[in-house]
Amino acid sequence: MVQSSKDTILLVDGMALMFRAFYASAATGYIRRTKAGVPTNAVYGFMRYFWDAVQKFGPTHIACCWDLGSKTFRTEQFSDYKGNRSDAPEELIPQFSMIREVMDSLGIPNISSPGFEADDCIGTLASRFGQEMDVLVLTGDHDMLQLVSDRTSVIIMKKGHGNYMVYTPEALMEEKQLTPGQIVDLKGLMGDTSDNYPGVRGIGEKTALKLVQEHGSVDGILANLDQLSKSVRAKIEADLDMLHLSRQLATIRCDIELECAVEACRLELNAAQVVSKFEELEMASVSAWMGVV
Repeated sequence: MVQSSKDTILLVDGMALMFRAFYASAATGYIRRTKAGVPTNAVYGFMRYFWDAVQKFGPTHIACCWDLGSKTFRTEQFSDYKGNRSDAPEELIPQFSMIREVMDSLGIPNISSPGFEADDCIGTLASRFGQEMDVLVLTGDHDMLQLVSDRTSVIIMKKGHGNYMVYTPEALMEEKQLTPGQIVDLKGLMGDTSDNYPGVRGIGEKTALKLVQEHGSVDGILANLDQLSKSVRAKIEADLDMLHLSRQLATIRCDIELECAVEACRLELNAAQVVSKFEELEMASVSAWMGVV
């Protein structure tokens, strides 16, 4: 365990972990269930991912952030935002609340806000707690790289169990030749197929990356349109409104109203509570490998 002497908070992207856990196990064709037939594969997989990260990074505090539904301020700005997402699989639906209950049993706050996404909750808490402690963000979502700072590292879960890439400002610059703020400019230009907003039609990742690296930002690009090739300039001018909107949609809010006191996030397990919860879910092995008995 990497345990620092000072306080560190781990902000968990609950949605990313839950979907990853569900699909990783559903892909094998076997869905873990209780004797009563209730699916628990996402809960079990979530705990494996989550506890591995806790052991590896040794946070003193933890909060877990969630989406509340498909209606957010982004869907008001752009009705097709995430409009390409299919409904959650039937076996996953009952596990949403079960995972939140597991977090409750661990004494870990579940944080969400109507009209906002888990990303915005994480951005807000990173901004708030980063003033007094180091922040780690656990996710699989590369959009979160815009939150990287001197106090905030983003841990991207890679393929395979216990496999991570930890992004600091230096690591981000080394791997992608980008600053955290430029992640938003990149998304504004190239759009995001998984979130279903287009950016500038005809501009892909390669061109977007080159433009941002050469001109620093979208504002820098727009100030130097005369230096661009005719075809790139024409594409940007034709899609200027969508460029600005896509950049807005890509920006994680760091200023939303959230009730979450730092002391409520301190990791202090109540062994009896944890054991009881996992016995109820018929996965006593989890509290055993957590070392909680």
